[in-house]
Amino acid sequence: MAVLNALDLSGLDLVDGHCHGITTAPLEDAAFELWCTEADEPAPAGVSYLDSQVGLALRRWCAPLLGLPAGASVEEYLWQRRRLGTDEVAGRLLRAAHLSTLLVDTGPAVGNLLPVDAVGALAEAATHPVVRLELLAEAVAPGCGADAFAAAFADALGAALPGAVATKSIAAYRHGLGLDPMRPQPQEVRVAAARWLRDGGRLTDPVLLRHLLWCAVDTGLPIQLHTGFGDRDALLSRTDPSLLQPFCEATLRTGTRLVLLHCYPFHRQAGWLTQVYPHVYADVGLTVPHLGARATAVLGEFLELAPFGKLLYASDAFGLPELYLIGASQFRHSLGRVLGEFVADGALPNADALRIADQLGSTNARQLYNL
Repeated sequence: MAVLNALDLSGLDLVDGHCHGITTAPLEDAAFELWCTEADEPAPAGVSYLDSQVGLALRRWCAPLLGLPAGASVEEYLWQRRRLGTDEVAGRLLRAAHLSTLLVDTGPAVGNLLPVDAVGALAEAATHPVVRLELLAEAVAPGCGADAFAAAFADALGAALPGAVATKSIAAYRHGLGLDPMRPQPQEVRVAAARWLRDGGRLTDPVLLRHLLWCAVDTGLPIQLHTGFGDRDALLSRTDPSLLQPFCEATLRTGTRLVLLHCYPFHRQAGWLTQVYPHVYADVGLTVPHLGARATAVLGEFLELAPFGKLLYASDAFGLPELYLIGASQFRHSLGRVLGEFVADGALPNADALRIADQLGSTNARQLYNL
């Protein structure tokens, strides 16, 4: 049933609480299609990844900014994108997202992504870095032995923190969230570091992943944790945020806040964690831009259990400026529909609906990250 009383949130201020750099390199059509998804393999013959919710959202929200009608075909959109040039397209789309602040993850270090300040300049938004723990550890490791690893990482983390507003863990990708919640002992860290330095490769050792998390706890900054879906490098069953409950318990009295990123399809579990643990928050990044029109239903589910002061907007946009705009536009639209339905049903006064929209859009992030 159509929601006839949707709130107009087109002017809602947004803090993008978790995002990444973009590329302004020219892209072939097939490459652009992959950048729009979590896939890393081409679609089979006769199938397009853009014949999907994210593709519909691209045509709806981005096409008019490039001088095309909403719903223009993907082929028309890509042709117009090439004609205008990637710099012009990036500027138009990022400015149109109307973001006041970007919290930009320092990883992954792939592609020729624009640096944080350049993305902020295009978006006309303030920027603050979020330090990715595993990437930092992998940069430190080649220059030290096992005995020196813990101290070297602590020094590197300290050097990376000025100006940063949070740290970020991708333990969900590297091992899964079912980690022993307790801080590892120094001898455990030395043994695990020796094993990792001997074998090489990415940091996947659960002892070292725990060590990084507890180093992050010690900083006092919020820790962002990937949960839920992503690319196929993550084993989805190990990304359920409910697996973090023991770590939530272990960190309850530390004063450090935990931010569950993305969450989908486990967003209801994340909502429960935000309710029962005062230091746990959740964002809707990655979820909203990839679900398109279905984001309305999922935002409603995010709002089932989570206190309204515990939810935050984010896009998790990576690579393409389109994902910044899709995330912001779809969030404002879908949240307006959800809250408008609550108002129409008599569950929520209109003034409270606007207050909640402001909380989710920016106020919660400003308070959490001390912006």
